[in-house]
Amino acid sequence: MWAWLEAHHPLGSDPDRTLLLRLLKLSEEAGEVAQAVIGVTGYNPRKGVTHTWQDVEAELCDVAITALIALRTLTPEARTVFARHLARVRDRCMPQPARPDTPAASPAASPTVSAPS
Repeated sequence: MWAWLEAHHPLGSDPDRTLLLRLLKLSEEAGEVAQAVIGVTGYNPRKGVTHTWQDVEAELCDVAITALIALRTLTPEARTVFARHLARVRDRCMPQPARPDTPAASPAASPTVSAPS
């Protein structure tokens, strides 16, 4: 998809302008997510319910695609950069299983919580 955009964008070969506008496009897509959420909840009384949760899903997908295209525009190493970042987030958010060569904590060393009396 990135290669197709590179071959067909109307800006010619100005890489700085292309990157800037692709980053701005990301904000536009995020705004469309907000618009869809407002539309699905009917929060705007003048318009009522105008969207579905499937519309929100589609807009979120557009945000993800747009972000990845912007990342690829910024660096040819987008896959590596994304994989490295995803691994850092995973490591921060998901507990790692204990390695077999690591001694398990003894039950006596574990803190205990007593029930209220």
